[in-house]
Formats: sequence, structure tokens, C-alpha cells
Amino acid sequence: MEKKYVIVEHPEYGYRHLSPIPSTEEVERFYREEFYSSRYGLCNDSSQEKQSEDRIFNHGRYEDICTILEGQLGSLQGKSLFDIGCGFGELLLFAQGKGMQVAGMEVAPEAVSFLQKKNISVFLSNIDTDFSHIVQEKRYSVVTLLNVLEHLREPARTLREIREQLLEPNGVLVVDVPNEFNPLQMAARDVLGLGEWWVAAPVHINYFTPVSLQRLLQACGYEVIDLLSSFPLELFLLMGDVYVGDNILGHQCHKKRVLFEENLRKAGKSAELRDFYRMLGNGGFGRQIVCFGKVDVYSMATPPKQIER
Repeated sequence: MEKKYVIVEHPEYGYRHLSPIPSTEEVERFYREEFYSSRYGLCNDSSQEKQSEDRIFNHGRYEDICTILEGQLGSLQGKSLFDIGCGFGELLLFAQGKGMQVAGMEVAPEAVSFLQKKNISVFLSNIDTDFSHIVQEKRYSVVTLLNVLEHLREPARTLREIREQLLEPNGVLVVDVPNEFNPLQMAARDVLGLGEWWVAAPVHINYFTPVSLQRLLQACGYEVIDLLSSFPLELFLLMGDVYVGDNILGHQCHKKRVLFEENLRKAGKSAELRDFYRMLGNGGFGRQIVCFGKVDVYSMATPPKQIER
């Protein structure tokens, strides 16, 4: 019998999550048996096929992240990066090309094996691992969690452990999560009768907005230094391209947003694109949220700053 979940708001941090939260055993079984299987292969952004298909698009995204990191850290040459949930290492390989020393951790044995054959240090882990037995007191300039935090049973614990065990004192945390229950989704749900199609139990346990993600990071001892979103795919729904449940149409809409970004980058407008996505993120719009944080020494001794809802 399929387990029933409801969505509730976390009483302390304000993000939404499944209730009941899936057990460790349920989560581990799902990732071991289903997440990288053919059932999820076509829609799983971590699959090797999907990463290869979207390489140019992803590299534009990684270039934006590196540009923001350079604004905080200076040259990335010789800096270190640890990617949690690194998949088949697209980000690690890109950062290595920037002269960074890279390492990561991943739940899929085939991905770990793939990267180890490329002489990249990657640790096989479970989805809610303790970092202490992996990192052995090594600290990193940058720690990234791209499409990871939504999967974790205890995201606050993970963020605190990163601050305490992984990140250098002046290092930067980069978190990328889906922007769920955003205004365009809610409008499409109400007007088109689509339901809350973005709720994906048990694979997505947590559901963040720009406000709730910042609130969580601040509560875990980080100062938010930048926040961007990505193209608001739900615009297509409200313009008549109802891609929910239609994989072919969904792929076509995705290709349009890819072309939008590629043309702006070709025109030398990458900085303007980042500013556009900052503006959208501040308004709560965009399909993804990417948030940059640094350890906030002041906040460790005082209550987190309040963010207006």
C-alpha cells in the first residue's frame, strides 16, 4: 500500500516538507532501487544522459556560479571545492578546468566509479551521511549542494555540519533547490486545475521558496551574500503550453528557455542575465533558487535576522 503524505510548514524555519518524513530506510531504499533506474532516468537531472544532453546549458549555469565565487574569493586557481551529491561530476570537472582542487560525495556507486576512473576523489555515501568520517579535518573553499537539500531528512543538520566540518572560515556555501509553491505554480494550479504537480514524494521531502531558504541558512549560521533564480518555466503553462503530464511538450519548453539563455550569453549579456535572475528571485519567481552563503560569525551569538514574508 502506497504511503500517504501531507505537506506541512516547518515550525522553526518556515519551509514546507512531507509529513510524516520518510524514514532513513525508506529514503535509502528509494535511492538504491529507483532513483537511478529507468523509471526516473528520463526526468532525473542527475543522470549521465541528461547531464550530457544539457552540457552547454549547465556550463552556463556553472560559469555564473564561478563568476559569483570569484567576486567573493578572488581567483579560483588553487581553491578547493567539495560537491555533495555530485552525480557524474559535471560540476567537479568544470571546476577542475578552472584550476580548482575538487572532491565530492555521491550515493550512486556507478557515478563514484565513473569519477574515480578520472582520478577525482569521490566518496560513496548514503543520502544523510555524517561528514566527519569522510573529510578527516580537510576544509574547502567552496561547498556545493545542487539539487540536494530538497532530498534530505534533516536539512538544517546538514547545513550546520557543513559549516562545522567542511567549509573554510572564509569559504562559500552554494545551495541550489527547486523554487516550489511559487506564485506562477499556484496560479497554474488554481486556474488550470493541475493540482500540486511539483510535489514528488518521497524523492522530494522539502519544498523551499527564496524566503524560506534564506531563513534556513541564516538560522544555521550563514550570511546570505547573493541569491538568483532561474527561468520561470511555469510561464509556459500560463501562456497555454500545458506541459504537465506531457513530456514532449515539456522538453520543447525546456529547449526554448535554453535557447533564451544561450542567445543572451552569445550576445555578451551574461551579467545582465544574472541581474535578471536576481530580480526574479527577489520577487519569488523562477524555477530554481541558487543561494550563496558565508559563515556569519555574528549570527552565531545572536538570533537570525528576520526576513519579511
